[in-house]
Parts: sequence; C-alpha cells; structure tokens
Amino acid sequence: QVQLVESGGGLVQAGGSLRLSCAALRRTNSRYAMGWFRQAPGKEREFVAAINWNGGSTYYADSVRGRFTISRDNAKNTVLLQMNSLKFEDTAVYYCAADTWGSGSAKKPTDYEYWGQGTQVTVSS
Repeated sequence: QVQLVESGGGLVQAGGSLRLSCAALRRTNSRYAMGWFRQAPGKEREFVAAINWNGGSTYYADSVRGRFTISRDNAKNTVLLQMNSLKFEDTAVYYCAADTWGSGSAKKPTDYEYWGQGTQVTVSS
C-alpha cells in the first residue's frame, strides 16, 4: 500500500503562488510515476501534471502549462507542484496520485492506483 498525504493548499489572491507537497508514507514511491489532479465543485476530476519516476519527463494540462511546475525528490519521497500566476479558475481540491505501472504520461484518473485525501486551493479574484 502507498499512502499519500498532500499539504500546502490555502487561500491566495489571483496572480499569487502556492506550492503543494505530496508525501508518500509507509512505502516508497521512488519508482512510481506521480500525478496531480484537481476537482472543482460540480466538475469531474481533471489532470493537472505528471512526472515519471526519476523526474526526467514531465507532462502538463494545457490550462496550467507555463504556470505550474511539477518536481520530485525521491530521497524524501516527495512530489511538489509549484503553482504561479494563479487564476480564479484554478480553485479546486488538488489530489496527488501514484501510478505504479505507468511511465508518467498517464492523464486519466483511472490510470492511478493510489490517491491522497486532497488539499483545497482557493484563488480569490
């Protein structure tokens, strides 16, 4: 089992920045591809960003490319999502997820086996 715990969410003004962190507990995620998803009220969970096991490849949704950066520190079993130039429409619960079989390019929620509990990001306009 892989337990994922997100942190770093909060309230920020439009144009501001936040950094989300995802820590893997109990079992290392150093060989897993990792992803970030988000879900706004009344909407489906959507892909935000993903990273392969060694950080050599990253993938982004068009809506966040150039503003968000995903990275990982395998020594600390941590995946980060740096979010800059935040917009009102970025408001959502953000989830990290582990894909134990994939290469890091998966963009569907069903491709990921383990999920964190989510952290709320609210961007005020």
